[in-house]
Amino acid sequence: MTLTKRYSLPVIVLAASITARADVPKTAVRPVKENLHGIEFLDSYRWLEALESESDEVKNWTTQQNAYTRRVLDSLPGRAQLEARFGELMSVGTIGLPDMRQSDYFYLERKGTDSQPKLYVRQGSFDAHPRLLLDPTLLDRGSSEAEGLYSIDWHDASQGGDLVAFALSYAGDEMSVLHILQTSDGEWLADEIPGKVRFAGWLPDDSGFFYSRLEKPEDPYSRAIRFHRIGRHHSQDELLFTQREPSEIPGAYVTNDGRWLFVWLFKGWSKQALLVIDASAWARNGTFEMRPIAEGLDARFRIAGVLGDTAYLFTTLDAPNGQLYTVDLNHPERSSWNLIVPERPDAVMEDTHLARGVMAIEYTKDATSMIERRRLDGTLIAELALPGIGAANLVTNDDRTEAFLRYTSFNEPSTIFRVDLESGERALWARPKVRVDPQMAAVQQLYATSKDGTKVPVFVVHKKGLKTTGNNPCLLVGYGGFNISLTPRFRSTTFPWLERGGVYAVANLRGGGEYGEVWHRDGMLENKQNVFDDFYAVAEHLIKEGYTRADRLACWGGSNGGLLTGAAVTQRPDLFAAAISAVPLLDMLRYHKFLMARFWIPEYGSSEDPEQFRWLRSYSPYHHVEKGKKYPAMLITAGENDNRVHPLHARKMTALMQAHAANDPVNDPILLSVNRDAGHGSGKPLRLRIRDTTDQWGFVMWQTGMLDRGGLGR
Repeated sequence: MTLTKRYSLPVIVLAASITARADVPKTAVRPVKENLHGIEFLDSYRWLEALESESDEVKNWTTQQNAYTRRVLDSLPGRAQLEARFGELMSVGTIGLPDMRQSDYFYLERKGTDSQPKLYVRQGSFDAHPRLLLDPTLLDRGSSEAEGLYSIDWHDASQGGDLVAFALSYAGDEMSVLHILQTSDGEWLADEIPGKVRFAGWLPDDSGFFYSRLEKPEDPYSRAIRFHRIGRHHSQDELLFTQREPSEIPGAYVTNDGRWLFVWLFKGWSKQALLVIDASAWARNGTFEMRPIAEGLDARFRIAGVLGDTAYLFTTLDAPNGQLYTVDLNHPERSSWNLIVPERPDAVMEDTHLARGVMAIEYTKDATSMIERRRLDGTLIAELALPGIGAANLVTNDDRTEAFLRYTSFNEPSTIFRVDLESGERALWARPKVRVDPQMAAVQQLYATSKDGTKVPVFVVHKKGLKTTGNNPCLLVGYGGFNISLTPRFRSTTFPWLERGGVYAVANLRGGGEYGEVWHRDGMLENKQNVFDDFYAVAEHLIKEGYTRADRLACWGGSNGGLLTGAAVTQRPDLFAAAISAVPLLDMLRYHKFLMARFWIPEYGSSEDPEQFRWLRSYSPYHHVEKGKKYPAMLITAGENDNRVHPLHARKMTALMQAHAANDPVNDPILLSVNRDAGHGSGKPLRLRIRDTTDQWGFVMWQTGMLDRGGLGR
């Protein structure tokens, strides 16, 4: 099948259209009526809510959709050339920040064409020769189709560095299984704990550790906190805390000396509770008292570190940009808190790291990073100099001033520096040898005016010297939710786009965390429409400023960002030529009924509540597709093993739009790609990431007119 775009000759388009329409899979219509708060809804595709493991019919339908999408995308001009280029760009090593234990340094690294990152250790010195501890690809039993599907979710070395706890997932399912290995020889111990395990911390003598997990793997609301002693079967692990309600996620953290165990209760992205247990008393007599540090307060709380009996407490209580207190854990009541770093009006406190005699505080200011060095009493030493305007984060250890800093920007690859927090000096530790010229990219920050007058920042990246004629292809990326900030980040895969005159724009929408808790709350619950309006304002600003025009503008978002692009397509189809909606939420009246989605009710609301139903109904993309209306071309993706966002959203939206949209299946298709070897995105092997990157960029290049019948060229 030969595909053309709207710039091609009409006779070619017509001939191809007949072929393509015959290829669009048919979807059975089985209407289900439902009455919500006095309003009747008709859902024609509810049968697509089943997983493939539950329905052969859904499996066969998905196979047909995947095959159709492959025929379309594989036949794009220059596809093979583009995939080879992305393979070259992505077959470059990546390295993670090292965790410091005594004189050992543990870190993940993926070299060249490795499918997955592997766990390494440098013993005795930060610049010692690295030794491989764990290669997850060796667990694939030699199957070429399954190669690279095991991945390391996390790792945590004991305080002496002799043991390493780590978790493995398969095919992106994020159902972490905990294992233990010996640093000396890499041998695994017999200890194994299933259940989507999260680590909480080792005891100082390496005899055991605290962790949380799902008690029932099939139930995402069954998380509990337990203690495991090395060599004992996990069924015998002591229970300390059990999840109390579906919308509350418990987690734990134990201090390095094993004295204090903190339990935090995650009640959405704006509200948390924090409790403390004297773990040493529990270890002595098997009983404990759980005392509240902060409970029933409408704010976020996090322990930034502990020295002796003094905890460093971050909170947004009475400070939407965050501030830092010290708390005597023997008297944790609020009246005894001591404010040491007050809120900054011009920057958002993101994280605090303790080191020997000093601490470092990470801030976000206008969606970029800044870091302050302070004494432990909060006294300012100086700002830590960064290589430029970008995003940075640290790892520290409270037994040294040595730290490691990762810095990146749109035109600066992710680089790791070794830093002395006392002096502020830094030295290069690791930098990838990327196969592009990062400095060819020009970066600027613009501000659009949203519907209600709010100024919304957007990063604009393009080739230096690019003439903006109002006719440039442009990709606009957004997220806008869950207090997540979109800060500058280097992606080598954007460079084929930039090299050919494309504009890449990243919007910092309300709902994110770029300007603190007020910015977040202005884009959640009843304020969610603000996020979409911000996105449209940025798109219109890019057009007004001469960067692009509507028929050369595409948008991309994943997860909550997939909801964003789904809303953009249904609310403002005139504004975009194409949209990618990756692992999205799209049926907002039923989202909370599946997988772990009740955790998100504090962010979105629930259709079970009459008022929240009204908010959700007003923008739910699945409920705003109109029959006979022309929409932007769409590529909708999902992961069959996704344990966060159910693939039903992608399936139902695809079926409805293919049936109702007045799109030309050749020039403006509605495509679905369900990855059966992936979940929400993490743990995907290199070969699948190259394929999916080619699919998405190829789709965007095609729909914005960058591809022609001769392909891309070099």
